[in-house]
Amino acid sequence: MAQQRRRVRGFGFSGVHCGIKHGRTRDLALLVSDRPATAAGVFTRSTVPGAPVLVCKRKLKSGRARGVVVNAGISNVAMGEQGLRDARSMAGQAALAAGCSEAEMLVASTGVIGVPLPMAKVESGIVRAARGLDPDGLAKAADAIRTTDTFAKIAHRRRRVGERFVNVAGIAKGSGMIEPRMATMLAFVMTDAAAEPDLLRGLWREVTEETFNRVTVDGETSTSDMAIVLANGACGSRPLRSSRGEAARRLRAVLLEVCTELAKDLARDGEGATKLVTIEVSGARTSLEAERAGRRIANSMLVKTALFGRDPNWGRILQTVGAGEVRLDLARTEVDLCGVPVFRHGASTGEAARRRAGRRMAAPEIGIRVHLATGKARARFWTCDLSYEYVRINAEYTT
Repeated sequence: MAQQRRRVRGFGFSGVHCGIKHGRTRDLALLVSDRPATAAGVFTRSTVPGAPVLVCKRKLKSGRARGVVVNAGISNVAMGEQGLRDARSMAGQAALAAGCSEAEMLVASTGVIGVPLPMAKVESGIVRAARGLDPDGLAKAADAIRTTDTFAKIAHRRRRVGERFVNVAGIAKGSGMIEPRMATMLAFVMTDAAAEPDLLRGLWREVTEETFNRVTVDGETSTSDMAIVLANGACGSRPLRSSRGEAARRLRAVLLEVCTELAKDLARDGEGATKLVTIEVSGARTSLEAERAGRRIANSMLVKTALFGRDPNWGRILQTVGAGEVRLDLARTEVDLCGVPVFRHGASTGEAARRRAGRRMAAPEIGIRVHLATGKARARFWTCDLSYEYVRINAEYTT
């Protein structure tokens, strides 16, 4: 996709190396609107939150912001008062450099827990990042927020919302320590649409619940998770106020498109992953049971290792659903692997079906479909397989 098409009117982006990470790898990003923007966020539910999470929660009560400064390599978690001072200092320095008030600048950090930020390097990087703000700098910003990610995650859409065409662009990072209990990773979405704070908050909660909250890599919720959306109204339309109108539905739809693409890329890039896995659960009695079944399958180490080994072991899928005490009608339950029916009418569909499914499991993207036959509720999750490489990465994470 051409850089021009990744522009969002009124926003500038940059990514620089400030010295947190070794080598010349980018490790500090800045995203700034040239005018005040409506803002909303969702955050980790962890009881060990990073200092930036606490700072951003307080600031977003106003429903307004101008930008976000992000560092990668050190998460600023479990650092006590020093951590809070450093998070506030990052926001203050970025606001000064970008020409806005400290209250309008958000802050995020990701990386190793329990290590102090090298603030002199960070502050120097912020100055250079502000000088380099560019409407075409989204790719640099996406690169700068990576930790163990193997590729930068970017999505962009241009759609008609009301009387105007609007742009929505997002970047995200996340590869390990991923479990859907908020919006599991860092994600920043920018749009030139106009929306009032209450409307944007409601849309953002719904969109993140259907996308980022349905991603899991290893069942671990990070201390630093946040997903932020900024809407600066540079498209020139009047701010949307009601969720009932067609324009609000269109804005929701385009936000959903962008966040779905980012969510799938997060699962695709799970640490050591060789496969993106989409799990579809249908026929559940309630939405809660559909979600529980999907989450059980997505997080099962037995299922994930079978997927890595291309083993069409439907028994592991049914086992973990049952262990979650999810109600099903086993005689009518159905399990498909990669589009192949492997369990029907209370029994295996046979060895030939297993072999066919096993061959299809060599693909980089595979699907699991489970029909529970007790109702009409459904849920969708994205996950990945569990490989030898995941063990190596996490065995050596700080060493």
